[in-house]
Amino acid sequence: MCNELLSIAFYRAVFTELLITAIYVFFGLGSVLDWPETPSILQTSITFNLAAAIAVQIAWQASGAHINPAVTVAFLLGSRVSLVRTVCYVVAQLAGGIVGAAILYAVTPGNVNIDISSGQAVAVELILTLQLVLCYFASTDTQRSTGSPAVIIGISVALGHLVGHYYTRCSMNPARSFGPAVITGDFLQQWIFWVGPLIGAVLASVLYNFVIYYDAKPFSQRLSILKGSYDEEEPERKEENHSVQEMKRATFSIKQI
Repeated sequence: MCNELLSIAFYRAVFTELLITAIYVFFGLGSVLDWPETPSILQTSITFNLAAAIAVQIAWQASGAHINPAVTVAFLLGSRVSLVRTVCYVVAQLAGGIVGAAILYAVTPGNVNIDISSGQAVAVELILTLQLVLCYFASTDTQRSTGSPAVIIGISVALGHLVGHYYTRCSMNPARSFGPAVITGDFLQQWIFWVGPLIGAVLASVLYNFVIYYDAKPFSQRLSILKGSYDEEEPERKEENHSVQEMKRATFSIKQI
């Protein structure tokens, strides 16, 4: 128990449970609001299903992606997690539920029949893009995911549209909004679809690479990647050369014997 509390990975896992529960609640509850076009039971079911799929894809290797206190308690009884992890996960999940509901309440007009404000629109685009970029990282991370990322990224885009459609028609992509604006000459609210997605993308990158799964690249490597001078195959060549040298030493030692 004490060892877990001294582990940074443990606190990353607890935070991850809070984050993915907030995402799940935000999108799930967003599909049951009393919009002018009342969502069908099928639409709500699909939205919750996709939200769960995205949450699991993002976090299953960091925290197990429980999302649900009932699941965590079941894992405790099955001797899969410790008591202290169970308590912390449940607290994080409940806090995540509050955060997700609070954000949804903040970006949704009191009367859903009226237009949302520019600030609310930016916040919605930020959240939509946050989940999309987290999904991009999780599904294209070769250390933690195999196979084509196409399906899970498609699911992420579908999830964004199922809820974001009611707020901003769901952009999540400055290029998707810039093209039509150029053709129609309407740039009045174009800034919303740049500011929201770009902030969401930056936040997602920080969360994935420095909080959920810490990427311990040295500064020199990050700088060479930024400059475009980093050779991805160089570490592999060094490893191969090292292996060849070890084999030669072993062969020479055998010959001496």
